[in-house]
Amino acid sequence: MKIDNGQRAEVLIEALPYIQKYYDKIVIVKYGGNAMINPELKRAVMGDLVLLSLIGVKVVLVHGGGPEITEMLNKIGKKSEFVDGLRVTDKETADVVQMVLAGKINKSLVNLLQSLGGKAMGLSGADGGLISAKQLDAKLGYVGEITSVNVQPVLDLLEKGYIPVISTVGCDAEGNVYNINADTAAARIAGVLKAESLINMTDTVGLLEDASDESTLISKIFVSEAQRLVNQGLLSGGMIPKVNCCIEAIRRGVKKVFIIDGRVPHSILIETLTDEGMGTMFVSGEEL
Repeated sequence: MKIDNGQRAEVLIEALPYIQKYYDKIVIVKYGGNAMINPELKRAVMGDLVLLSLIGVKVVLVHGGGPEITEMLNKIGKKSEFVDGLRVTDKETADVVQMVLAGKINKSLVNLLQSLGGKAMGLSGADGGLISAKQLDAKLGYVGEITSVNVQPVLDLLEKGYIPVISTVGCDAEGNVYNINADTAAARIAGVLKAESLINMTDTVGLLEDASDESTLISKIFVSEAQRLVNQGLLSGGMIPKVNCCIEAIRRGVKKVFIIDGRVPHSILIETLTDEGMGTMFVSGEEL
């Protein structure tokens, strides 16, 4: 669909109050799902982040990479095992996680952002003591529970105009490397940074009243109501930990948290710079 110059101008004018609102504010994007696998979607996401950065938004990208970790483990003949949605991680698997997340995926995202005209710098949770962790559960091996977050390296990069690209591995004082859930890490980092918003990219349209009917999308929900849905068992599967992370981020001081459909091109821009928005917005209480 082609639009004329007048329509283009209207789009830009509609975006103006949102640009003003987010200018010089920190926005965390948790990147995963199909948007991370599909090359066209990946390029659209990175283009959105570069645009936001260029108009003065302080963008931080936090990524996982479960499918690529599984693919690499398969190549070396190692079977993936999951308990309660978390990957059982022995020492060899922890080495693969670090190689894939902090190496291949992280640097490919940095390279793509820079090829689109952005300034980006890759970090892992081990860099600068960004994510300190301890063992979450002995049966899971080197799966980490975050003990502290040092965001100074992130702030230093933002101050210099870079988009920090963070892979979610952590470490302890003994140098052990831990696999950290990316949703959990994004929520903690956003909380410490007191981010204006946290955007979770998923393969769903958002939080649904009826999981089988996308027309029942909940566009806005208060944390107390979201907690009730969790407590009453009205959510299922992978949505439960995502919602819990959204709740934690709000309680740690993030102003707004979104779950958006990463399968839609430019979903980040639609959410942040338009009247309609998309997905589900979590807020702490009355209208912010």
